[in-house]
Amino acid sequence: MTVESTAARTPRRSAGTKAGTTGTKRTTSTTKKAAGATKKAAGAGKGAEPALVQLLTPEGERVKNAEFDRYVADVTADDLRGLYRDMVLTRRFDAEATSLQRQGELGLWASLLGQEAAQIGSGRALRDDDYVFPTYREHGVAWCRGVDPTNLLGMFRGVNNGGWDPNGNNFHLYTIVIGSQALHATGYAMGVTKDGADSAVIAYFGDGASSQGDVAEAFTFSAVYNAPVVFFCQNNQWAISEPTEKQSRVPLYQRAQGFGFPGVRVDGNDVLANLAVTKWALERARAGEGPTLVEAFTYRMGAHTTSDDPTRYRGDEERLAWEAKDPILRLRRYLEASNHADEGFFAELETESEALGKRVREAVRAMPDPDHFAIFENVYADGHALVDEERAQFAAYQASFADEDGGK
Repeated sequence: MTVESTAARTPRRSAGTKAGTTGTKRTTSTTKKAAGATKKAAGAGKGAEPALVQLLTPEGERVKNAEFDRYVADVTADDLRGLYRDMVLTRRFDAEATSLQRQGELGLWASLLGQEAAQIGSGRALRDDDYVFPTYREHGVAWCRGVDPTNLLGMFRGVNNGGWDPNGNNFHLYTIVIGSQALHATGYAMGVTKDGADSAVIAYFGDGASSQGDVAEAFTFSAVYNAPVVFFCQNNQWAISEPTEKQSRVPLYQRAQGFGFPGVRVDGNDVLANLAVTKWALERARAGEGPTLVEAFTYRMGAHTTSDDPTRYRGDEERLAWEAKDPILRLRRYLEASNHADEGFFAELETESEALGKRVREAVRAMPDPDHFAIFENVYADGHALVDEERAQFAAYQASFADEDGGK
């Protein structure tokens, strides 16, 4: 499905009545099986590296998983090619945005390089009536929700405040305040329960945000009110320059235990595993079984943002080790080994990728500059003398440039 042809989703909380009542948890065979999977993910013992839910190895080999295979049993060869296409085009868009920022066309850019599988896998697990609360790096999830990528770039160029209607795609505007969207998602999910709907809510955040008080508060409220929310943590291992081990003494997914709901760690570079685990977590939410914490263990292969220099705090050896686990290369190996895609498919996709890059470049450079005086609007409902004074000072400042240029 191309972005251009994706119809805007009608905002809705589906009208079905949810089984169970608020605050009541149901125990099902699925929940028991999933609980077993989370225990397995805890590792062999203290100090051991936790096991990952993995369905595709870095070499592209399919791994059987008794707990989660059922959630991808209906995935066809067409679906696999679609997941691959999503990741490739998302990476191309991301690379184009990085280049545009380096050329002075964007003020800043937060790259998702390396995190495509976590975002596309989880994004494709969502139903249209589910609601998404992103941070500011979820470009792949935005793609899955039908948000045109040029709207994302408009925000980073400073010509709009988001560029899309959140209710048109059930995809909230990007959130810059770290971790606050977890509370927004929890409140929305509590509203879903009161509406008697059977949709779910998902909140995306990173390992750095997991240290914020807002996230802990969201965990508390979601657990107490049994809210239908999935907390999806993309642990890319670096909160700007702080490694995860300086933020937590335990793997992040284990934090859920203290709040009374399940947590599971998934291989964040395995698109199939992310699809399966997120489907499981969303089904729990819709069935009235409360929140889930999914930790997608992945790696930020680029900089935190284009204002960051990752070479100052991490070495090339670490980056190269993770490049060998590249999520796109992993799925390509599986497609080729399974004869699910041929060279014609990859060549056609490369052509589509080039066209997307060209469209993005042209769209960004054609964006009109915003009204310089718009920043003074809506500061106060009835106006304010100080704002009027600042507006006049700014007008004089702008006029000075015309004077220096001979009035041109």
